[in-house]
Amino acid sequence: MCPVPGHVNQPNPVLRWTSVAPSRLDSVTASYSDDLALALSLADTADAISASRFRTADLTISTKPDHTHVTDADLAVEHALRDVLARERPDDGILGEEYGTEGDSRRQWIIDPIDGTANFLRGVPNWATLLALAIDGVPVVGVASAPAFGKRWWAARGTGAWLSENGGEPRRLTVSSVDAIENASLSFQSIAQWDEAGYLDSLIDLSRDVWRDRAFGDMWSYGLLAEGLIDVVAEFDVKEYDIAPFAVIVEEAGGRFTAIDGANSIAERSSLATNGVLHDAIVTHIARTHSSPSTT
Repeated sequence: MCPVPGHVNQPNPVLRWTSVAPSRLDSVTASYSDDLALALSLADTADAISASRFRTADLTISTKPDHTHVTDADLAVEHALRDVLARERPDDGILGEEYGTEGDSRRQWIIDPIDGTANFLRGVPNWATLLALAIDGVPVVGVASAPAFGKRWWAARGTGAWLSENGGEPRRLTVSSVDAIENASLSFQSIAQWDEAGYLDSLIDLSRDVWRDRAFGDMWSYGLLAEGLIDVVAEFDVKEYDIAPFAVIVEEAGGRFTAIDGANSIAERSSLATNGVLHDAIVTHIARTHSSPSTT
């Protein structure tokens, strides 16, 4: 077990989730309705495991080869979800953060068992299980379930984006209508990541021109964007499993989701999500002061 400074042992809070009733999926097109229902069921499975391990005294924490942390909860969640998918979608492929890629189907389930592991192991409630179904690399179903927040966001192509809080009735999400950079609220996630990618000057320049800049971090920023509460999320050093569900959720809420340079891909190791109206202006703004990463 790897000791982590600041890891606190606190009583496990009571975290409950009420499953979304099948009747609430009536608006989903037939092509994705079964997949969305399965994704929401997978989220229930994940929440039951992760919530039971949150803020527990015996949480096991290890360090991976890339020097990031993994807990027994991360491993247990992904293992459980793979077991369900093996039964329910045996012909589909899987890409998971902890256990890698399995299968080569056009249909691939993408899993981040606990997005925000660093928060999870410190007892900070900003974490979630992220699930997506991609077809030919394009996410078509996405779910982000954050039991410590009591929030779950989800979407399927052509059906809108939705949020349920504490198991309550879902409400449809719409991004903001802010149409000027000087009025925009930005979540930049991590200064170090912008710096390492060679975009620190771009971040500083952008921060001077927006109305407000913060680093809400991890999955929460994208949820806030889809809810219309902030207007721009941009970050680097992200893998497909870090962002796949939000490519669907943000776009179904009326926004846009690309790489930092505007490429329509979740495999570019960067992401830019906006309310749509601001997207092209933000891409141009970032590119204008971009300094290439050092090669020395």
